[in-house]
Amino acid sequence: MLSTLAIAIQQDKEILTFYGWWQFAVCLFAFLSLFAIWWHIGKKQNDFGQVWLALSVLCWSISGITEVYFNQESTFNSLLLEGSRSILSLTNSLFILLALPWFRFIPKSIEPLIKSKHWKFIVGLPFLFSILPTISKMISGRTIAIISELDVYYAVLTLAFLGYVLWESFAKRRLKILAWLSVVCIIITLVAQFYKLTDASVNLNLFSSIFKTCLIMIFFALALSWVKELSENILPKPEFIKLSFEKDKSNGRRHKSVILQGISGNDKRRIQLTPTIFSLLYKFAENKKSPRDGWLEIKPKNFDGSRKIYDINDYNEIKRLLFTLLDGLFGKGNWTREHHLNPLKEILFEMSEKRERKIRLAIPSENITL
Repeated sequence: MLSTLAIAIQQDKEILTFYGWWQFAVCLFAFLSLFAIWWHIGKKQNDFGQVWLALSVLCWSISGITEVYFNQESTFNSLLLEGSRSILSLTNSLFILLALPWFRFIPKSIEPLIKSKHWKFIVGLPFLFSILPTISKMISGRTIAIISELDVYYAVLTLAFLGYVLWESFAKRRLKILAWLSVVCIIITLVAQFYKLTDASVNLNLFSSIFKTCLIMIFFALALSWVKELSENILPKPEFIKLSFEKDKSNGRRHKSVILQGISGNDKRRIQLTPTIFSLLYKFAENKKSPRDGWLEIKPKNFDGSRKIYDINDYNEIKRLLFTLLDGLFGKGNWTREHHLNPLKEILFEMSEKRERKIRLAIPSENITL
């Protein structure tokens, strides 16, 4: 009976040692890969979100080598092992939460909270309140039941925010399958967190290896979707863009569209416009094709002291034109001011150097078909 028990204990130690080496090696490789993506791309963009995600994966790697160390000790200290796991789990969650403000697409309902300058305190204080009792438990060997699994509660909070932001990130980039896969991944991770409250150690390691692998793959999918977005949003010079207009009638209604070619590769993108916006863009194109200089003059703000008729009554007309084009190119709500609106405005239009409130299309006249 004693020998059977000794064999079972030895087998458990071997399983935990194998799991520890696996976690150390796989998570270390994932950390280096995510950090390399940031080094080559994110560093130039001054985007540190990838760094925080990479550091969160590094916590898992350190946790793996910690498992190996404690399982090879002759005097096995389960209290120190559990405490080390909790501290690294809490740190992993903290790094993920610190990465969220760097995400490009954040749900509007929680964006003011995540983008707040107080976000570090919002996530940092619960981290401190969770880690201090854990350290106390490791030193004294005593703990209160309600705080014995604070890393689980903190992880649940992290997963709630992470799942919501991941869904928005993939959905806004029109990657619906990845959005649903991220939901599945978050659900698996939540189940694993709640499973920590049980005593089934081997099954817990199985859950842990599954959800960590899934989350790492989601992080890489997120990085690749970010790279995909950057590659698609590298807008060409005006001379590579072609613009043409189209009117058709279907179902008894007239439709007015514009066809842009060259914005995303060599694809032609047909964008349906309202009559007002169509007329404005057509006026820009017509002036550019005319023998004149092609400039349109914008009416000064709050200026009613002249009978002069201006080409454009309000600068907001140009903004509405740009918004409509962006909705047609990237999907409604799937673009941002910094990465889409401002670059598109710069390549489509040019302003008078003398600041005369004059504007014209930057696309060469030979690339415009009326």
